[in-house]
Amino acid sequence: MKCKNKIAKNIFAEKELSCDKLFKMKMNWSQLLSLKRFGDTEPRLRKNQNETRIAFEVDYDRIIFSDSFRSLQDKTQVVPLSKTDFVHTRLTHSLEVSVVARSLGRIVGEKILQKYPDLVEQGYGINDFGAIVASAALAHDIGNPPFGHSGEKAIGEYFKNGNGQQYKNQITDKEWQDLIDFEGNANGFRIVNESKQGMEGGIRLSYATLGAFIKYPKESLPKKPTTHIADKKYGVFQSDLPFFNEVAQELGLISTGSKGNTAFKRHPLAYLVEAADDICYTIIDFEDGINLGLIDEEFALEYLIKLVKNNIDSKKYHQLAFKKDRLSYLRALAIGTLINEAAAMFLAHEDEILSGNYSFSLLDKCNYEAQINDIIKISVEKIYQSREVVEKELVGYSIIAALLDVFVSATNRKFENNLTNYDKLILNLLPESLQEPKETLYLRILTMCGYVASLTDGFALQLYKKIKG
Repeated sequence: MKCKNKIAKNIFAEKELSCDKLFKMKMNWSQLLSLKRFGDTEPRLRKNQNETRIAFEVDYDRIIFSDSFRSLQDKTQVVPLSKTDFVHTRLTHSLEVSVVARSLGRIVGEKILQKYPDLVEQGYGINDFGAIVASAALAHDIGNPPFGHSGEKAIGEYFKNGNGQQYKNQITDKEWQDLIDFEGNANGFRIVNESKQGMEGGIRLSYATLGAFIKYPKESLPKKPTTHIADKKYGVFQSDLPFFNEVAQELGLISTGSKGNTAFKRHPLAYLVEAADDICYTIIDFEDGINLGLIDEEFALEYLIKLVKNNIDSKKYHQLAFKKDRLSYLRALAIGTLINEAAAMFLAHEDEILSGNYSFSLLDKCNYEAQINDIIKISVEKIYQSREVVEKELVGYSIIAALLDVFVSATNRKFENNLTNYDKLILNLLPESLQEPKETLYLRILTMCGYVASLTDGFALQLYKKIKG
């Protein structure tokens, strides 16, 4: 029998799976909800958990009290280095995404438990789903560099076209791809799992939460091997592959890697984390654009009304005297509408999602696709490409390139016992835990990239000023 799906055939060729077997493969909710943590030697059973603070809520607490999460308060969501009171930071954005994600998880969880009663017998409840998705959503931006998404591009650009080009032939192709396409999602996985002295396994999140966190469960090469949403980017650096594979195997994720490449189908709950993020940046970034004066308020209200026209209480809306209150009402209604829509899409396609064959984000094919695309188009034109944003992103490029230049050079020269007096001063700017160079060039460079990515907008600027005198 010939396989009609060429992508599926290529991915699974080495495993010699028939098409029938390929498309019948499904992930199992009992595995996907694994409570295991790094270093566990005994299985954790849900029915043995303390109900006053379930394990997945512990994940949430660990993330919110971590230094990496706290630093998001000085990383801007839309406008880098903005001092406008109303603009969201990465921190407020992440908190809002986690709230939306919790609702999505609980709505979906209720139906999943009805469909699979054996999960109830194992002790799982609605709040487990809510806590897993909320925890993963809380951490979804934890690996993002300063200066918005241009920060990722600036790090990649330093190696692709800047002074970092000199290292290309000294590391492997996949290690090089990690650098030239530096990815905040992969950096986030590294941050939450990075071992430190006295902290083996990082903050030790449950594997279920880690699975929901990994939106792109593949390494950096091959780049975009299919049009599946999970292949859009990558989610793990070469340095973290062993643990990444351990998590994927524990959760029972379906492997799609071939020819020695690492790739898996998504954890189903990653779709909900993605949807929560999509909902918030679609609506909240749009609201920020209004508050910044980049989008005309009357114009914006009109577009939001189109999104919620089937659910709006016209009498209540017209009783609101002030535009700000009307905007808040429409924003809340829009978020609620999209939460219900995303949950409905997940439940309608649950079988495809469990088999890894649902290749879109939940909002890509929903009933409000056209309205969402209209809002995003305006946000791109009026906010993301506004003069204020572009100018400050340009500043970010200069700052990140300068910081990488001095830190990578200094740590390499220390490894080679060739330090200059200037290098010694530069290394003193690093945290003590990073002053000893790693054993390989790739790890030394990646560590410095991780450090620069960890900086807040303000502290990156402060360091830059010190270095430039």
